[in-house]
Amino acid sequence: MIKLSHRYEQISCRLTVEGFPDVSTGQGSQAIGILTGWSLALAGHTELEGKREHLEALLRVVAPYARHLISGAPRVFGDPDSPVAIHPDAPRHRLELRSSQPHTPPLTLHLDDAELADLVRCLDQLVLDARLQLNLQTPRPQPLRRSELRKRVPLGRRIAAPICGMAALGLAGAVSWMVPTPKPGSFSPAQAKGPSSLVDPGKTAAPDKSTAPSKSTEPGKSTAPGKTASPGKSGAPGQIGATGLAAPNRAGEAPAPGAQTQTNQGAGTRTGPSQAPR
Repeated sequence: MIKLSHRYEQISCRLTVEGFPDVSTGQGSQAIGILTGWSLALAGHTELEGKREHLEALLRVVAPYARHLISGAPRVFGDPDSPVAIHPDAPRHRLELRSSQPHTPPLTLHLDDAELADLVRCLDQLVLDARLQLNLQTPRPQPLRRSELRKRVPLGRRIAAPICGMAALGLAGAVSWMVPTPKPGSFSPAQAKGPSSLVDPGKTAAPDKSTAPSKSTEPGKSTAPGKTASPGKSGAPGQIGATGLAAPNRAGEAPAPGAQTQTNQGAGTRTGPSQAPR
């Protein structure tokens, strides 16, 4: 059986995986189902080698660390007894690999952003490669915790809103205390109505013309509708009076035959048809 080797390369990183196909599960001749070893070469750093558990530990810490770094909440990934751990060490990232052999100090690599990005791309290519049928235990993406979200916002921005609100409330209270309050008894309803409603007590208001008493007519006078007739006066010659009866043409002359006259003498009696003298 031929040993297979798959390589994943980026500008500053090269990841190599070696193994054999698992014939018992019916894998093809180009698939790797049994991992025999892997190596990681970073530009300017020592080449790393390890077993399956080391590769799984590298996948468990690097991918979540990169997601938190992009979200603006970097933190340490990897337990103290884990084979691999990564720490934020601004402006770099410290990658620690612990050996399984006792009394062996861990190997520390300081990566910049470009080297970390290349490492993440190589690991992504390894996980997405269909030729690798290793069933690696990779962590599922998890959302950020609430405490991590709070750390994304600077402390000054978090306390700016409460401080401004308290300052505005204190300023409004101080201004309200400076406004003078009206003294008791200094307010009257007459002042609220305005100066037009005030009346001088020394003057009497003129009576309303609409409520003035009407003038009475003198006794002995009768008034036509809408007019007042004068006593002893008759209509002009040839005119019809207010009552619709013909008035005499001249004083002492008899009215025309068939005409009726009306006198305004006290009782206001009417006379029948007058006859001319024979």
